[in-house]
Amino acid sequence: MSMDSVRLVEVGARDGLQNEARSLPVETRVLLLERLAAAGLRTIESGAFVSPRWVPQMAGSDEVLRRLTPRPGVTYTALVPNLEGLERALAVGCREVAVFAAASEAFSQRNINCSIAQSLERFQSVLARAREAGVAVRGYVSCVMGCPFTGQVPTARVVEVARALHEMGCYEISLGDTIGTGTPGQTARLIKACVAEVPLTALAAHFHDTYGMAVANVHAALEAGVRVFDSSVSGLGGCPYSPGATGNVASEELVYLFHGLGLSTGIDLARLIKAGAFVDQALHRPTGSRVAKALLHKHNQLEIP
Repeated sequence: MSMDSVRLVEVGARDGLQNEARSLPVETRVLLLERLAAAGLRTIESGAFVSPRWVPQMAGSDEVLRRLTPRPGVTYTALVPNLEGLERALAVGCREVAVFAAASEAFSQRNINCSIAQSLERFQSVLARAREAGVAVRGYVSCVMGCPFTGQVPTARVVEVARALHEMGCYEISLGDTIGTGTPGQTARLIKACVAEVPLTALAAHFHDTYGMAVANVHAALEAGVRVFDSSVSGLGGCPYSPGATGNVASEELVYLFHGLGLSTGIDLARLIKAGAFVDQALHRPTGSRVAKALLHKHNQLEIP
């Protein structure tokens, strides 16, 4: 990827929606995903093959992926927690999946009911089967700059988990500030430490805006050489460990930032804002994006076509 371009991984329809109180029907989720693709996003998380008992908002992910119209250059991805989830994703033609590990033992136990070592061992079979099927796998590392249960997370542990995921075959490792407590200086140090063990081109960053630092952290990661960032349209999703706080950084904020820096994203900001307004209307929520709020007001584009 050129240093003059940035790739956004849109996570609103998965990581965002699964943290919204209201569940959306399959048809609405499909329409959202198609609007995001029409806005120029090329890597879009579309669902999760997890138990609907634990994540009811992701129920029907197989039907969502089955209904999506293929678009040249667009990859619709899904989160898979285990081999069973992968097989379900393969059954509906998913060509890229993601696995999820944590850098905090406490978070790993409470979130996926196993230790970090056990989660990595579980993913070995997932990666092997994905290779066999010719499916790409992306790896997430959560709690890279803090854990809601234990506080500080050692950088060495983050590097260890990121390296393990990369070595087992994940083409890209997304470093997630799950509780949004990170700062720009901390971000720069983390990237520097990870680059010692994982190629910079294989690193992505995933920031939550709980403390209002997400855009600043993105800029710090950008200066450190990262060119792939996760974001959520309209800032979908909350932070379950900080009630009332915002969650994922809004995609609109990052597109506005990158375009202002002269970087190419391939994304039409106006269309992205309208996609966000569409899902906000469905969820009966105000936009979580300051950029969307300002531009909608400025241009009085309140009607969603």
